Amino acid sequence: MLKTKKTILITGATGFIGSNLSRRLLENKDNYLICVDNNSSGNISNLKDVLDNPRVEFIEHDIVKPFKINEKIDEIYNLACPASPVFYQGQNAIQTTKTCVYGAINMLEIARDNNAKILQSSTSEVYGNPLEHPQNEKYFGNVNSCGVRACYDEGKRCAESLFFDYNRIYNTKVKVVRIFNTYGPFMDKNDGRVVSNFICQALSGSDITVYGDGSQTRSFCYIDDLVEGLIKAMQSDDNIKGPINLGNPDEYTIKDFAEIIIKKINPNLKIIYKTLPLDDPIKRKPDITLARDVLCWEPKVSLFEGLDRTIEYFAN
Repeated sequence: MLKTKKTILITGATGFIGSNLSRRLLENKDNYLICVDNNSSGNISNLKDVLDNPRVEFIEHDIVKPFKINEKIDEIYNLACPASPVFYQGQNAIQTTKTCVYGAINMLEIARDNNAKILQSSTSEVYGNPLEHPQNEKYFGNVNSCGVRACYDEGKRCAESLFFDYNRIYNTKVKVVRIFNTYGPFMDKNDGRVVSNFICQALSGSDITVYGDGSQTRSFCYIDDLVEGLIKAMQSDDNIKGPINLGNPDEYTIKDFAEIIIKKINPNLKIIYKTLPLDDPIKRKPDITLARDVLCWEPKVSLFEGLDRTIEYFAN
């Protein structure tokens, strides 16, 4: 192992957020990264530009199964879990819940053994189909615990409870952030999420598919802003545990968003409407007052600037 001042374990490292976070953390020459992923929804190619770095170690492993790290760990970013309905529903549903629960326990145990700080990437999905708008961290949510999305929604809720119980019982240094819709380079073009779907359809000359009537809303945060929020959360005082919303409060209807993509890529395309999937949230917008107050964080990249970068990534 290369001697550095800080050793950081990242699970889900070959995924969209994990790979972007890894590149950002490597900008600090004092950091040594242990990147862990089973590549079930991530792709090792997302890290191809950093794998030869002597400050990067990659371990292919499913965190549902316990494993030992020989090095002393200082920080853990627990990002492992499919975040797209395409990957976390259906045949993968039970594995998704296991990743959220068993994976969280295994990472928390490593944090305990090393007296390390550990950050849990939770999700806006813990709010379900919210009855309060915008959503702040005190809202308990409106989740269908028997629905097709529950493996992810309830899995993440259980992971949060584990983190706070480990803090209360073992004094483990925890951070919990709730991530709202994020987009940018290294998204999987087949993940079924709205940004990648719309951009890839438009670039291929296909009409844009909108599920429902398009009146449902989302807030889109560019990946660089989110990564900065994750790092600020990790670096915050130990008494700042969360949960903390990380997302962009600028809200758009899905129809408006589709029209933005069409205008940017191919004005001749049309919108095709299809049936809204079960339990799909009607509104989603973060209240980021807490992130502004305790992390001094808020998004800086506008939707239009971020989309230009993302379109260029997919076009190439």
